Amino acid sequence: MFQFLKTVLATVVGLILFTILGFGGLTVLVLSAANTEPSVPKARKKSVLVYDLGTQVQDTPTGESILAGGYLPDSGLALRSVTRAIEAAAEDDKIVALYLQGSSGAGGGGFASMAEIREALQLFRDAGKPIFAYDSDWSEMEYFLGSVANTVAIDPIGDLAMDGFSAEVRFYAGALEKYGVGMQVIRVGKFKSAVEPFLEKSLSAENRKQTEALIGSLWSNFLVTVAENRDVTVAQLQGIANDVGRLSANEALSKKLVDRVAYADEIADELKELTGGEDDEGFRETSLSEYVSFRQERQKNNSQPEGDRLAVLYMEGEIISGSGFRDVISNETMVEQLRELRLDEDIKGVVLRVNSPGGSAIASSQIGREVILLKEAKPVVVSMGNYAASGGYWIAAPANKIFAEAGTITGSIGTYSLLPNVQKLANDNGVTWDAVKTAPFANSDTIARPKTAAELALRQRTANEIYGRFLDLVAEGRGMEPEAVAQVAEGRVWSGMNAKGLGLVDELGGLNDAIEATAALAELEEGDWSLEEFPARRSFEEELIEEFFSGAPETRGQLRRVAEASKPGLPVFWAKQLEVVQDDLEPLLYLSDPKGLYTRLPFSLDIR
Repeated sequence: MFQFLKTVLATVVGLILFTILGFGGLTVLVLSAANTEPSVPKARKKSVLVYDLGTQVQDTPTGESILAGGYLPDSGLALRSVTRAIEAAAEDDKIVALYLQGSSGAGGGGFASMAEIREALQLFRDAGKPIFAYDSDWSEMEYFLGSVANTVAIDPIGDLAMDGFSAEVRFYAGALEKYGVGMQVIRVGKFKSAVEPFLEKSLSAENRKQTEALIGSLWSNFLVTVAENRDVTVAQLQGIANDVGRLSANEALSKKLVDRVAYADEIADELKELTGGEDDEGFRETSLSEYVSFRQERQKNNSQPEGDRLAVLYMEGEIISGSGFRDVISNETMVEQLRELRLDEDIKGVVLRVNSPGGSAIASSQIGREVILLKEAKPVVVSMGNYAASGGYWIAAPANKIFAEAGTITGSIGTYSLLPNVQKLANDNGVTWDAVKTAPFANSDTIARPKTAAELALRQRTANEIYGRFLDLVAEGRGMEPEAVAQVAEGRVWSGMNAKGLGLVDELGGLNDAIEATAALAELEEGDWSLEEFPARRSFEEELIEEFFSGAPETRGQLRRVAEASKPGLPVFWAKQLEVVQDDLEPLLYLSDPKGLYTRLPFSLDIR
């Protein structure tokens, strides 16, 4: 029903746009969208698959941007498309090698996503095909992927970062005080640090403790993973981080972290020998995005097997109350989608790919309830992405089985509420309020004054009740004693590695592992079922309504692209700084919970 109403509304919007924009202009738009077929390049014989390490990777399958993107594919690639393409290339006779090309642009993904891609790269290497990796300046995240290569190269004047991870939190309490904005909070869980940037000027002891443990776990996983493919030990890598942090090209070579010091054209010449190019040509190449498009087009033309299916439902973004489009998990949309999957008898099992820091407590609860109902009808397995914490964990907890990567950030079982007031700011500028009410709590939602002790106590009681429900849900879903859940809750954040040891996660693994586990639980034989991904790609009508009513979801990326296209250097630097602040404040846009209570990670934990 929701999809039907959305389509009807989109059609109405389209008719209105005909009037507003003019018959001629919109007609050209519609005809262009209908008639433009994207050019899908074919992989040529003896090609090198080129993976630009600046490519943005996300969980949700990307579509084609009809309006804003000029009929071009979205700039990012879906994680599963990337891993499946690399795995397919390992068996493709046309692909002779893979080239990991370093990039100065912002891209990549989180630790969990990169771990899944690295696993696919290892399969490519294990198939006997060479991987070349080149960068002028190796960052740790790029090197996490690049270290899997047979040949790792670096520019003669480049360097390689090996300086450890840090987590930086920005605090705005001082600024709020300066401008006269008051902030009161309700929270349950001494580690629930999402509110701290608006209350404190530095990390609390609890927040420091959990953050040290988190980045320590992520760093340990990084060291072990890198050491596996290089002739070095974890202790040697830690020694480099402790002593110097960054290595010049020749130092990186002497420490065995790279195999060659070379210019990009020298690597290109070596690749040309593999592809058999002429002297005046470069090496024959197929970009990863082109190869993904080629595979998708080929799969679209192949008839899908009928009968039993497994579903992968992508849950990515902030959890909000109400309806929403891309980049968020809305309770109305997601509950409807889960119900449809539950009632579809041909779908024998469901994988929930959860990549969310959480959000609205009520929305998380309603979605979690629908997951429980789905589990009663068919197997449900969760695959955690970079984040599956707080509200994201609330959704995941009822599943039959939970997979996470070692670098997944999860847990954060707790709740909080932010209660701002602008009394001093307003008073200092001559604005005052007065009110008449029929009962003491009648205007408790006002921002004209701080909350009274009685109002705070009432909200704390509600927060405690929601926290208790959260604990009960986790205890029942994970088969744990309530006391055991309480010990690992209190809002504390855990890495996937640590969460497995605590019983919050069942297995370490990626999306493909979760799919295989779901098929086993559903007792499906290999080759007798097909896989379908949800939500489905957007239609033209849905794209129209989304582009015109959902704002500009790519603001940060657009900001940086504009800066990079204008002048290099300083503009890009300032664009990055503005991104950091926007990352901190953007979650405020999603505070949509009717009770004002949220189950969410710290607002921004900048790990690098």
